[in-house]
Amino acid sequence: MADNAARPGAGGIDSSRPHSARIWNYLAGGKDYYEVDAEAAEKVLAVFPGMRDITRTSRAFIGRVVTHLAGEAGVRQFLDIGTGLPTRDNTHEVAQRVAPGSRVVYVDNDPLVLVHARALLTSSPEGACDYIDADVRDPDRILEEAARTLDLSRPVGLMLMGILGLVPDYDQARSVVRRLLDALPPGSYLGLNDGSTTDPAYVESIERHNARGPATPYTPRSPEQIAGFFEGLELLEPGVVPCSLWRPEGEPGPEAAVYGGLARKA
Repeated sequence: MADNAARPGAGGIDSSRPHSARIWNYLAGGKDYYEVDAEAAEKVLAVFPGMRDITRTSRAFIGRVVTHLAGEAGVRQFLDIGTGLPTRDNTHEVAQRVAPGSRVVYVDNDPLVLVHARALLTSSPEGACDYIDADVRDPDRILEEAARTLDLSRPVGLMLMGILGLVPDYDQARSVVRRLLDALPPGSYLGLNDGSTTDPAYVESIERHNARGPATPYTPRSPEQIAGFFEGLELLEPGVVPCSLWRPEGEPGPEAAVYGGLARKA
């Protein structure tokens, strides 16, 4: 591992298999990964060097979405599922910078993520942070546990960033989104992004990564499929687009193969 924050094997952490959250951390320039994760990431980069652009573009998109929600939209509660390992400008940091009283619940099912989250993701005194060990495919458990910290009768910013690609069945992924949204009141928002099929080199790199195993396979989807997750919601401008083109601050970055959007539940 790149640091000693969690020993191999500690707390149920399996250091013998690559894990998507740790691979992503490596690609994003973090330090919380094992050698097996770095090796998996380098194999992806050998086929598709633009993968680092995707991690940076996705992180910047998340920051802009949270800034809008906590600012102009007035959202004070966030449910961030598939949060990954802590980096810079995590959801609660961005939200509480705008609105210190924001309450944030993080959800992940990697023990290493939870070890770091509980140690590093501390809330402002006015707000709150909580961490749930759960799989995105278990929305009922997520909602039940999130209700300890969030008032689900008031608007929530639901964040599904780069996580639904880990649910290979599209119908199941859409069902998860619907179940989560059904439990949230009008005025809630869905912020979502995922890898797309728009770049053949990216798709090839993911296919090779999946074929190697044993990490959880990832499924890129077409922009139309990604847009399907927002069905029944009011999409904010500019709609579902490459994340670098979603309300960029200054000149847009590289147009990476990751699409996303933000929509309101009426």
